[in-house]
Amino acid sequence: MNEAALRKQLLALLAGEGAHMTLEEAVADFPDEAMNSRPPNVDYSPWQLLEHIRLTQLDILEYVVNPEYVELSWPADYWPAPEATATPEQFAATIQGCLADRKALADLVSDPDYDVFAVIPNTRGHTLLREIRIAADHTAYHVGEFAILRQVMGTWGEGH
Repeated sequence: MNEAALRKQLLALLAGEGAHMTLEEAVADFPDEAMNSRPPNVDYSPWQLLEHIRLTQLDILEYVVNPEYVELSWPADYWPAPEATATPEQFAATIQGCLADRKALADLVSDPDYDVFAVIPNTRGHTLLREIRIAADHTAYHVGEFAILRQVMGTWGEGH
């Protein structure tokens, strides 16, 4: 596989294309009244799950671009507080944050001057290739989980 083809595949992976539901599809027409609800036997709300995706992806972006990166504390820095709730505007901002940070990662992948195989400075030998795979994998896992929450909560509407 040549480098251009690899970059194309990484961009598709980041976007959630292929075998996964995209973030955009999962959150489409999500009802405001359900964003802070907790389904039975689930310790977080749909908004908290999306905020976890955002916080984790942002951390990966910072890890890649910030030579002064400071490791966050797991799990406290990767999830909102258990009692935290969101307004519709905050819910939308979380989604927009996910998309903006994904675009920032995609912009790195798209930059032909950025070597996806080069070790990121001040890391344990990690590369952009590795970090993109982790970001995409993490997001895909939780987007699937979000879709299941929607099914359990009955928030899909007609056609799903």
